[in-house]
Amino acid sequence: MNWNDARIILHLLRGQSRTGSHAQRLETFYAPQAEHYDAFRERLLHGRKELIAQLNPLPGAHIVELGGGTGRNLLYFGETLSTLGCVEVVDLCASLLKEARERTKNYPNVRVIEAEAVTYKPEQLVDCVYFSYAITMIPDWHGAINNAYAMLKPGGSLGVVDFYVSSKCAESNSVQHGWFTRWFWPRWFGHDGVRLNPEHLSTLRKLFPDHKCFEKRAPVPYLPGLRVPYYIFIGKKVT
Repeated sequence: MNWNDARIILHLLRGQSRTGSHAQRLETFYAPQAEHYDAFRERLLHGRKELIAQLNPLPGAHIVELGGGTGRNLLYFGETLSTLGCVEVVDLCASLLKEARERTKNYPNVRVIEAEAVTYKPEQLVDCVYFSYAITMIPDWHGAINNAYAMLKPGGSLGVVDFYVSSKCAESNSVQHGWFTRWFWPRWFGHDGVRLNPEHLSTLRKLFPDHKCFEKRAPVPYLPGLRVPYYIFIGKKVT
């Protein structure tokens, strides 16, 4: 374990504060981690590259990432990023957005915006909205999903990649997790303000009947032998 990993893990073990506004809690928790945030989470947050590949936006597309943090996910677009019409990275944590502004300073089509995912409104309807490990961190997650739906053009795409656990009796088209998975992972991540909830995925399925969903598992740094469930979801807004 290197020193930067040790610092990140120490903050994770301390957990997220339970006092103050959502923005204050995020800032207190992530400000000390911001500089090394991405290096640690490269090994934790799986499926992001695959999500961007599935979205496959056309040149000139208007895209919004809600809960975009440091802007790291934009690099998964590769050369496509410079061909997009407008890309808006929205987050509530000032320290993470500072990293995003530095990362995207050479992309005039990228805007970095400090705002709530639940209330932010782009100036016009957009082609694509996505969340990358953000819905589990938003207290009013239902409001955030509905806001994303509302800002999409008819036929537009919503993409989500995130941790989750199934309900005790999963839907017929979903993976059924055992009792240990359903018990352990919500408690492990909940300490840091990450709330795994089976309702997230079921809500997305209902709101976007035209969708693709991939349910997977991935290793977690420094927890040998354990694999956390995550999903990749791509839905089309019905015209």
